[in-house]
Amino acid sequence: MIRWGILSTARIADRIVDGARGAENAQITAVGSRDLARARAWADERGIEHAYGSYEELLASPEIDAVYIPLPNSMHVQWSITALEAGKHVLCEKPLARDPAEVDRAFDVAEREGRVLMEAFMWRFHPQTEEVVRLVRDGAIGDLRVIRAAFGFNLPWMENVRWSAELEGGALMDVGCYCISGARVIAGTEPERVSGEQVLGGDGVDARFAGVLRFPGDVLATIDCGMDVHRRNQIEVVGSEGTILVPSPWQTPLGARIELSRGDALEVVEPESVDPYTRELEEFGCAVSGGPPPRLGRDDSLGQARTIQALYRAADTGAAVSL
Repeated sequence: MIRWGILSTARIADRIVDGARGAENAQITAVGSRDLARARAWADERGIEHAYGSYEELLASPEIDAVYIPLPNSMHVQWSITALEAGKHVLCEKPLARDPAEVDRAFDVAEREGRVLMEAFMWRFHPQTEEVVRLVRDGAIGDLRVIRAAFGFNLPWMENVRWSAELEGGALMDVGCYCISGARVIAGTEPERVSGEQVLGGDGVDARFAGVLRFPGDVLATIDCGMDVHRRNQIEVVGSEGTILVPSPWQTPLGARIELSRGDALEVVEPESVDPYTRELEEFGCAVSGGPPPRLGRDDSLGQARTIQALYRAADTGAAVSL
C-alpha cells in the first residue's frame, strides 16, 4: 500500500482522491497547504487523516511514501526535486516543464535518489487510449496520414492561475499538452518540425494556440487549444483507408467511445469505462514496489517539453522550428 500526500488543495486533487478510492495499492493519507486551517478542513471533508500547514512539513513526514503535485506549472520542477530529495516518489501534474533541461534536471535527481518520478497524463492509462493506439498499429485505417487533436474551454475568470505568465499558464501548457501527447503517442515517434500561431490574453499567455506537427513518414498533426472558446475535446486519426474519431479522448464523463469508419461502414467500439486516475495510481504504485517502470518516464516527458518549447518558439518567431 503506497501512502500518498498531496501538495496543495487544488481542485484537480479531488480526481486523485477519487481515483485512490478505487485503487488496490494507494491510500491518500495527508494533504499540505500554506494554510493549516484550509488543509484541515479540506482533509476532513474527504476523510484524510493528516493535514499540514506547509509543504515542507508534509514532505518531512515518515508516514508518506509518495506525493502528488498539482501546484501551478512554474512550481512543478522545483517542488518535484524538493520532494524527491526528501525521499518521496513523485507524481507531478502535467506539464512537468516547458524546458527540456528542467525535465532532465528533475529526472537526474529521481535517479540519484532512487525514486520514481512520473508526469501525470491520466488519459494515457484509459483503455480507450490503448485501443486507439492498437487500431492504428494494426493497420485498421491503413497507413497513418493525419492526426487532428483539439481541447478547449472557456475560462472568463482572469484571476485564475492559468492566465498568469509568471506561473507559466496558457492554453498550450494547460490543455494543448494533451493534444501534443495524443499526436505523439498515435504517431509513435517524435515530431521533426513544428509551426504555431497564438492569440495572447491574460497578462501575456496564449489564450488560443494552433500548431502543425510534422512526423517522420510524412504524417501531419494539427492541434488547437484555447481558454476562451466553447468546450472542445476531440481527436481524429486519418489513414489511407479509414478514420478513427474519439469524441472524448482526454476526459470521458459520458463513457468511452471510438468511431471507426472504413468506406461506407461505421463501427462503434466502446472500451471499458474506468477511472484513469485509478489506473495511473496503480501502475505508479507497482513501479514504486519494484515492478516495471511506469509507461511515462524521462523520454516521454522530454518529448513533451521539446515539442512545447518548439511550438512556442515557432509562434514567437513566425517560422517553423526543427526538433
